[in-house]
Amino acid sequence: MRSSELFYPTLREVPSEAEVVSHQLLLRAGFIRKASGGVYTYLPLAYKVIKKIENIVREEMDKAGGQEVLMPIMQPAELWQKSGRWEVYGDEMFRLQDRHKRYFALGPTHEEIITTVVDGDVHSYRDLPLLLYQIQNKYRDEIRPRFGLMRGREFIMKDLYSFDIDDQGLDVSYRKMYHAYNQIFTRLGLDYRVVEADSGAIGGDESHEFMVLADNGESEIVYCDNCDYAANVEKAVCTAGEVQQNDELLPLEKIHTPGQRTIQDIADYLKVGKDEQIKTLMYNADGELIAAILRGDRELNEIKLKNALGCNELFMASEDDVRISCGAGFGSLGPVGMDLKIYADLEVAVMKNFTCGANLDDYHYKNVNLGRDFVPEAIIDIRNAVAGDPCPLCEGQLKLLRGIEVGHIFKLGTNYSDAMEATFRDQNGQSCPFVMGCYGIGISRTMAAAVEQNNDENGIIWPIPIAPYHVIVVPVNSKNEEQTRMAESIYQILQQEGLEVIIDDRDERAGVKFKDADLIGIPVRITIGSKALQENKVEVKKRWEKEVELLEIDKVAVRVLEIIRG
Repeated sequence: MRSSELFYPTLREVPSEAEVVSHQLLLRAGFIRKASGGVYTYLPLAYKVIKKIENIVREEMDKAGGQEVLMPIMQPAELWQKSGRWEVYGDEMFRLQDRHKRYFALGPTHEEIITTVVDGDVHSYRDLPLLLYQIQNKYRDEIRPRFGLMRGREFIMKDLYSFDIDDQGLDVSYRKMYHAYNQIFTRLGLDYRVVEADSGAIGGDESHEFMVLADNGESEIVYCDNCDYAANVEKAVCTAGEVQQNDELLPLEKIHTPGQRTIQDIADYLKVGKDEQIKTLMYNADGELIAAILRGDRELNEIKLKNALGCNELFMASEDDVRISCGAGFGSLGPVGMDLKIYADLEVAVMKNFTCGANLDDYHYKNVNLGRDFVPEAIIDIRNAVAGDPCPLCEGQLKLLRGIEVGHIFKLGTNYSDAMEATFRDQNGQSCPFVMGCYGIGISRTMAAAVEQNNDENGIIWPIPIAPYHVIVVPVNSKNEEQTRMAESIYQILQQEGLEVIIDDRDERAGVKFKDADLIGIPVRITIGSKALQENKVEVKKRWEKEVELLEIDKVAVRVLEIIRG
């Protein structure tokens, strides 16, 4: 491809709308253009990357026994109502009506459709297991689409669904996909980690996320420094820790704390540590007001709390509702005398003589103790893990990393087949529900994650397997016949070797050509300049290295092939 013919409208300035590196660089390098909030056009360079990611995914899915299908984007509401997710999925679902007033959804995922298809045509255990996948656009009405392709309203996704006769069969399918996903992200040239995860709106009993590591990734993950344990913060198991060794339970004491509302206020006013206090947070759980309490220096994990309660909706209660129920406002709440269900974090159970609100404005209790002064509904793990926490599996300590979720695999069990009455006949002729799994990879999100992980101050540094082109040939002066002739010769030779090559034939300054080559992230740049040609040599530079190799012309092709293929 010639640069003069290639459509890649680069920008010199960082677009004001772009918050993260991948969004900035994909816009600046002419890969994408915004159509509306969370919706983007993929220009030629981006679409080449997308196709390469898709091809690697297809190869590994096919190798694992997957068969590709293509399902409708527009899905009838009846299917979602039958599964029970029409209301549960919430406002993230795009809903529309046709001229006959029938409701449809733009598919955010395809469990309902694929379950209906398989139920209609698979009747015997002899037809199982079955692995069916597709690669297509998905739609989710994000409250605040942001970060470019990282969180959009329209995105490209691979989703595979497994159908088995029993849990043992599901285990086999799940292991196949687990292995295939590792192969995919290794082949993509990405630094990633597999972590235990929460299943969220998809449901199911077990799931793992595949996280591309990046300093400004939107997700936090924890991992053990001594064993293989890793999980995202929504799933990471927190332990109670050691029992505080106070000699005795001190008498409960009410203290006047005028104007002191925050944990830090009380720490300063009463000279007690944040870890010697508990915070009381009030939530509305499916219409019921409940209290969640945890150590003052900890953060509540709403996903854990929601899962523990088994509720569909969980949100912070209003101060008006709290005052009516508790007699005090935020900042003065505590479990003593509270006539609500109280859910205490594990750490609260090992604390002694702690401080908390007294359910009276401007008053707090000192020397509160669980069991003596209040009894919770349950003692459960509801906090976020932090660096330094003990590993739940060994004697190691947890560390924190940031990452970007690019893949997620789930064991669904019979959640959908039960709800949708999807069954097959077993070897005894009995009707049984399909045992299902689902497995997703964000294709467009993976492209953005690759940029987040691979960039420098000059632009993108594409991993070779997914780079839009392998090599860019740059004659320093396109008006110099000798440079142009040599650039054309190298361009043709590398193309004949099966490499994807750009020749920058534009009548531009060398500095402009170099900046564009770095910005779009082509792995290898070959520069033909007058001085080098006098010695029958050209420059070969890897995008990720500062050093330049000066090579004799007849050795260039061999060296470039070594870099790209080896």
